[in-house]
Amino acid sequence: MLKFNVLIFLSLLLISCKYDDIYSGDPTPKISNVSTNQIEYKQFTDTVVIAFDYQDGDGDLGFESADSLSVEVKDFRFAKADYYHLKPLSPMGSKIAVSGKIRIVLKNIFLLGGGSAESTKFQIRIKDRSQKWSNVLVTQSIGIKK
Repeated sequence: MLKFNVLIFLSLLLISCKYDDIYSGDPTPKISNVSTNQIEYKQFTDTVVIAFDYQDGDGDLGFESADSLSVEVKDFRFAKADYYHLKPLSPMGSKIAVSGKIRIVLKNIFLLGGGSAESTKFQIRIKDRSQKWSNVLVTQSIGIKK
């Protein structure tokens, strides 16, 4: 009977314990160290790759649905930004600090005007599932030519 009571007590103890989500760091995403794969591009031929480091204290970066766009990339030549999907970077429902590097591939860079060359920069930021935006980073100036 004593073993049975101890078993009941341990079972009740385990059932009554509640897991608290514990995370460290700031829950607002942060990005740093933005770079591009080159500084000169040939229009319709070269691919721009923008890379940057990220960190998020509660790990809620990325979305399961491909319709959820959480990476904003704005070419300074245009009025509006483009948005990209980011897969979850930690298991859904978990609250763990995450960090790493994200690479965004922009295909078919092109000239806007009738000239033979122009330059631009890109502005980047990311959004987490709590709808918090990161800080904004701007790439170095890149050249585009025919």
